[in-house]
Amino acid sequence: MGIKGLTKLLADNAPKAMKEQKFESYFGRKISIDASMSIYQFLIVVGRSGTEMLTNEAGEVTSHLQGMFTRTIRLLESGLKPLYVFDGKPPDLKKQELAKRYSKRADATTDLQEAMETGNKDDIEKFSKRTVKVTKQHNDDCKRLLSLMGVPVIEAPSEAEAQCAALCKSGKVYAVASEDMDSLTFGAPTFLRHLMDPSSRKIPVMEFQVAKVLEELNLNMDQFVDLCILCGCDYCDSIRGIGGQTALKLIRQHGSIESILENINKERYQIPDDWPYQEA
Repeated sequence: MGIKGLTKLLADNAPKAMKEQKFESYFGRKISIDASMSIYQFLIVVGRSGTEMLTNEAGEVTSHLQGMFTRTIRLLESGLKPLYVFDGKPPDLKKQELAKRYSKRADATTDLQEAMETGNKDDIEKFSKRTVKVTKQHNDDCKRLLSLMGVPVIEAPSEAEAQCAALCKSGKVYAVASEDMDSLTFGAPTFLRHLMDPSSRKIPVMEFQVAKVLEELNLNMDQFVDLCILCGCDYCDSIRGIGGQTALKLIRQHGSIESILENINKERYQIPDDWPYQEA
């Protein structure tokens, strides 16, 4: 899911931290890529028609393999050096978010069945995408493919975004590529969106510099993380009624979540019970 509304918040308040780049401008650069996010995209869009994904003669889904192969070939032919990072064991804090996703997929499965009974093509397309889940088999298939292609693969101890950011901070890669904005909260110095989009979309790569983000927002890294927790993240509920702009105003005014909680109007803003923001 990532950080709710962070892209728009940065576009409105830190535009100089974002810049459009040509795909080819990363020639010779090593890029760590959030593999699971890419696989999820491939399962949704590659060779899909309604509820049907691309399959082989045995009926096995191959959308993830076709997408991984063609996008990786594009990277290699353009002189980029990809390193794919796969998720390890999810942190305990994320179990609640994963349970929500499971429930939403179950609801979408029910809605999809109803849409198929009524023959509503738009609803069939919409709900079928919401039932997609990246499985261990999908990951293993892609690891095997990348190994055969000679492309390096890493399995993170936990979150792929955190491992990607660590590789970038240590200088082992130039940037992190993902669609989730979590990588910025893990301190990735350079973060790229849309790198894995198909060339047919002709969307420029969006590059974010975390140092510029902090400078433009006039926050330090701890305050930026607090801001993202207030916006809404995968690790704990947010405070109802506090969106991105309000969160930014409160962080600038009070400096930290702790100070905000001491001064906030608790009748207007209901703090979740046992709110695990510190762990987040």
